Amino acid sequence: MKYIVLVGDGMADYPIKELGDRTPLEAARTPNMDFIAKHGRLGRVRTVPEGKSPASDVANMTILGYDPKKYYTGRGPLEAANLGVELENNDVAFRCNLVTATNDTLVDYSAGHINSKESEILIKFIDERLGSERVKFYPGISYRHLMVVKNGAKDKLQDLICKPPHDITGQSISKNLPKGDGADFIIELMQGSRSVLEKHEINQVRIDLKENPGNMIWLWGQGQKPSMPTFRHKYSLDGSVISAVDLIKGLGRILGLNVINVPGATGYYDTDYEAKAKAAIGSLKDNDFVFVHVEAPDEAGHNGDLREKLLAIERFDQMVVGAILNAYKLKKNFRILVLPDHATPVAVKTHTSEPVLFGIFGKGIVGRGFLNYSEKEAEKSDLYFEDGSGLMDYFLKISEE
Repeated sequence: MKYIVLVGDGMADYPIKELGDRTPLEAARTPNMDFIAKHGRLGRVRTVPEGKSPASDVANMTILGYDPKKYYTGRGPLEAANLGVELENNDVAFRCNLVTATNDTLVDYSAGHINSKESEILIKFIDERLGSERVKFYPGISYRHLMVVKNGAKDKLQDLICKPPHDITGQSISKNLPKGDGADFIIELMQGSRSVLEKHEINQVRIDLKENPGNMIWLWGQGQKPSMPTFRHKYSLDGSVISAVDLIKGLGRILGLNVINVPGATGYYDTDYEAKAKAAIGSLKDNDFVFVHVEAPDEAGHNGDLREKLLAIERFDQMVVGAILNAYKLKKNFRILVLPDHATPVAVKTHTSEPVLFGIFGKGIVGRGFLNYSEKEAEKSDLYFEDGSGLMDYFLKISEE
């Protein structure tokens, strides 16, 4: 039996006036997800438990069947796992964004989606200037990087209130800096990064090219090393994770899943959708489970870019869902789950925490004849998981026939 989970990050949205009060999922051309809706089942799931931030790490942990209230310690440790950074018990890992700052305004949470080659040079430069025996910076992908503070838990750095930069774009920097015991230490690093980065030749060239410079670091998403049972221990299955994003790959590594690095997977609009689908299909020759994550719809939501969100949804449907569905829909022993991890409405440009829709098709699923794959249609279903971590149990053990 093959189990396939396909996550279009941030696909869910609100009705939009320009789309005739339809959501992007309603307006986009999605024949393959519509096929799943018509011949399978729709439902809704709460991927963000009450009291937790609607972050991708929280939501994807839920989708994989792990309750964030029990296992979640922060985004940073997940990214550390993928980068091969071993954390000691008292270490605190922070997500480190390269951002664009102008005076007291955070202009761009991604420094113009700076490329990895340039950002690696900048992060290594930051490590040379601001790193120490206690503080270490590690380059990741594009604007997404890592900072680790040795024995940071002794100063309670894991308890700081740190705001995600994508939630405060266009807002005051000084009013959104970290708060709590030990915050001064982190703020000093963030503010000190500006004088280090602003005159770097890479940023000077980016400015000349009218591109947003990576002229400041933003530290957030901190936490300590988590302790979680492996996916095999929990579900008796071996499988793989495919994503361009360190936090998803890191989560996969912690769970003992094989992380497949796909050339051309960028975590942005230009990601190679077809290569991800091909890798997923190939992985199922040796394993029975695959988890495919596509970041592009979420990035479009954060950017408030309706056109790109529609395109990302349509590419996800055609090149990922369609390719995998076509490879398996004539076979008997398979099941597909398709869903967003959370909503990232273009109107608000950040994540929201309401339940999201999902669709399931394959062995053991009795079709209910839903009209299409959309939020409105899913509300007609009686299938709902308030505890979202129960969806994976249901998906792997369905027996409706």
